[in-house]
Amino acid sequence: MIIMERLGFACVSNVLDVKTQILVASIRQFAGLLSDSPIWVFIPRSENRIPQKIKERFLSLDVKIIPFSINPELRKFPFTTYVHATATAELFVKDKTELLAWLLPDTLIINTPKHFLLEKKKNLGYRPVHHTLVGSIYTESIDPFWDLIYRKCNVSEEMIFPMKTHVDRNILRPYFNAGFLIVRPEKGLLQSWWECFKESYCDPSFEQFYQKDERYSIFMHQAILAGVILSTMKRKELQELPFSYNYPLHLYHESPKECRPQNINELITARYEEVEWLDKVPIQEPLKNWITEQIKAFPQQSIDPSDSK
Repeated sequence: MIIMERLGFACVSNVLDVKTQILVASIRQFAGLLSDSPIWVFIPRSENRIPQKIKERFLSLDVKIIPFSINPELRKFPFTTYVHATATAELFVKDKTELLAWLLPDTLIINTPKHFLLEKKKNLGYRPVHHTLVGSIYTESIDPFWDLIYRKCNVSEEMIFPMKTHVDRNILRPYFNAGFLIVRPEKGLLQSWWECFKESYCDPSFEQFYQKDERYSIFMHQAILAGVILSTMKRKELQELPFSYNYPLHLYHESPKECRPQNINELITARYEEVEWLDKVPIQEPLKNWITEQIKAFPQQSIDPSDSK
């Protein structure tokens, strides 16, 4: 009889840098009742190309490295490897865990993420995007890009609801942060995302938008995610996690004052993009010293990202 875990953590790492290592260490150190949950790091290359020292560090934290392959041609478009990795991870853990926390490597766990244990009958835990960018303002007419997204994903008007962004506080049509997703693997959401994305991003209909503004290609994966979520899940299945989850430390000084935590230590999870941002926000001890120690313990190491053998 297979005993399933309640929750597992996963991320994809093209380059096994200090951010990935800080993420997994922070889970073990600060995730509380979830600190012993399984952790999987998906790597788009063969395992024999991963430095032995990194293998040993992950082994000491009980982190499993899962290599996977992807067609090199697909890697040319932004975030194809990322979306493919989410589907690979979801399928891999389907019989291993009830819930999967899919996080970008620049995520920092600060306190027990108890809301990762979704409420009964909730099938997706999420946070909105940080900025509007290519998002669709809720009070304005649907623009041609989002109209095309909705048609590709079979989203009807009654499925759309208002959502407030994390930083600029605009009210958009649903636009979910793709770097922070809590899913039930059995529902297959991430696999549906990959199938729709790989069929849509190369559609000639989108080329005009890519040519107009490169942000459309950069955030195409996130737009397709919104369409897939709306077309496959009812609103009552979605659980928006609190403001203290997925807080963008790198955007701290761009946020309205009322959206700037006085003490980062009180957040649950945060994002930071680059390690340097950690010195520019109000972090108290012992967290600040812990992060400094992790950076020293896990110096930047890279693997040639073109190596997918």
